[in-house]
Parts: sequence; structure tokens; C-alpha cells
Amino acid sequence: MERRGGDGEDKNKFDLLEENRADSGIESFKSLSRDDRCSTTSSVPDQDKLSTDERLDSSYGSSSLTTDSLSDLLGKCSVSGTRTEPSHDTEEYSQEEGNLLTTITEDGDTFLHLAIIHEMETFTHQLINLFPREILDIQNDLYQSPLHLAIYLNQVPVVKALVATGACLELQDQDGNTPLHVACEHNRLECANEMMHHASLSKLTPVFETQNWRGLTCLHVATLHKHHRIMKLLIKKGVDLNLQEGTSGKTALHMAVELHDVDAVTLLLTKGANVDAAMLNGCTALHLAVGRQDTAITGHLCQAGADKMIRNMEDETALDLADGNDDILALLPFDDIQIMGRTVNLKF
Repeated sequence: MERRGGDGEDKNKFDLLEENRADSGIESFKSLSRDDRCSTTSSVPDQDKLSTDERLDSSYGSSSLTTDSLSDLLGKCSVSGTRTEPSHDTEEYSQEEGNLLTTITEDGDTFLHLAIIHEMETFTHQLINLFPREILDIQNDLYQSPLHLAIYLNQVPVVKALVATGACLELQDQDGNTPLHVACEHNRLECANEMMHHASLSKLTPVFETQNWRGLTCLHVATLHKHHRIMKLLIKKGVDLNLQEGTSGKTALHMAVELHDVDAVTLLLTKGANVDAAMLNGCTALHLAVGRQDTAITGHLCQAGADKMIRNMEDETALDLADGNDDILALLPFDDIQIMGRTVNLKF
């Protein structure tokens, strides 16, 4: 079975493993106590855990886990399919269920991670019903929770089930991406909708504001990849359009201008983005549009009331940057002056 990624290239369901690490091996399983397993969940990895020595990819060669071998292994286990409330009383579970709860591979994958990776949907739902919420949120050695994997592989019913049982939306993987970041990058619209469908704005706001290790929020990621439908969904759910990314202070509007994405610029302006928001260097979206000699976007920004007299840290206005470009200058007529920051219209 193949899937199509956000970049339009065909990829199969094992790309995630091939890109980051070899598949987990049955022979390398190790068992942890239930308390120890739950304590491994962490939303932000410690910096020392990200060192090269501790992040070497595993390779199991002939012992790599396949769909058939996983099926054979799981066939020996029985799952009641009834969700049990979290408790430290292990007698609530049968021996087989206890094994499913406590087994973890050397790559940090639980059975739930593996079932999702191998697209064993029926068994995945059985595990979701069985696992307490703390175990649903365990992250593997790449800091991917089961929800991260389900979204990456576009397993909408699994995403729905995980969210319904309380899976955490704020956990970050090794790149600092929350599950919603993954959806925004790979254009998983239905998955994103399932995550946000029943969540209140107060619950979504921390997710919206979370930056990955490149300083990007979900809206920035969706904008960079020109995923307009996801941008509309984020806007509908109340995302702050003026959030700044963490490296240069760009808003989504700045990024849309840099990409010459007229549709995104129009969308953001229509929905109320601050047309005069400034980056850390003082540049507004109009500075960027004029500097890139983008007449179309410059026109949209002017129609939205962009201030052409704002100066950046180089003491340049948009008019300064337009010098010599008649098309741009026609959109920025010098028909007024500003005194003490207030516009004074000139009439002759």
C-alpha cells in the first residue's frame, strides 16, 4: 500500500522507519514495569538525550520485524477489547494483556506503535481500548507518540480513537513537532480536523503556540507548505494569525509574501492578520513584497491599508525599496506625508 506525502512524492508505509531508523526486532524486546513505562513520557526531550552517541539508529538486519512476524506474535495474545481505567493494580489485566502493556522494543516502541506502523487497524483499536492513557502517550526513541505515527501514516480512524481516549496533543517529537505540526506539514487535513473537532480554544491554544526546534508554529508550517485548507481550518479554530516564529519574528503573512503565495496572503488579510506586523529587523510584509518586486502582493497589502512609511532597522521604508520600479511606485503614490507618525493629506 502506498501513500502520497505532502511533497507529492509516492512513499510506502515504511518510509518513516527507513528515513529515521531500522524497524524494531522481536528479539530485542525488553520489558519494563508499568510505572516505569508511564514515567518515560516526556513532551520536551532533555538536551543531553539528543546527543549523537545516544541517538544512533538501531539496525537489526535479519531480525527486523515484519507484518507477518508481528501478526504471528500478536496472534498468540488475546485482547478483551474493553478499556480499563488507569490503575496500578496489575491484577486487572490478564497475563497476555500485561505483556502487551509492558513490552517495549529497544527503539522505545510499544505494541501500539508497532501496530500503527504495520497498519493493523483492528488490533490497533483493541490496544487503544486496553491501554491506560499514560501508555497511549509513551514516546519512542524518536519521541514519537502513537498519535504522531497515526497522523504521519494518515490513519484517520486511529487518530480519532486516540484523541477520543485522551491522547496528548502537545507532545513533541525529536524535531519539536507536535502531532498537529505533522498534520500541517504532510497535509493531513482529516487528521487535523479530528484532533481539533471537539477541543476547546483553551485546549488548542497551547498547541497553536508551540514552536518546533526551528521556531515554527503549526500555522507557519502550513503556510510554508502552502496547505491552504489546513490554514483555513486553523483559522476557523481560532489560531492567532500574528504569531511570530522564533528565529526572525516572521508572521504567517511574512512567509506567504516570501513565497509569492497570493492566495495565502489574501486569506490571511481577509481573516484579520496585522498587515503592519514587523519582524525582528523591523520589516513589514510590505517591505518584503516591494523588495521582491511582487506587484500583485504589494497591491493587496496596500488595499489592506499597509503603511508604506514604516522604517525597518536599516532605516528604510517600503518607498525607499521601491525606488526605480515604476510598477511598484504606481501602487505607492507619494501623495501624503507623515508628521509625528500621523498622516497629513496634501491637497493642491
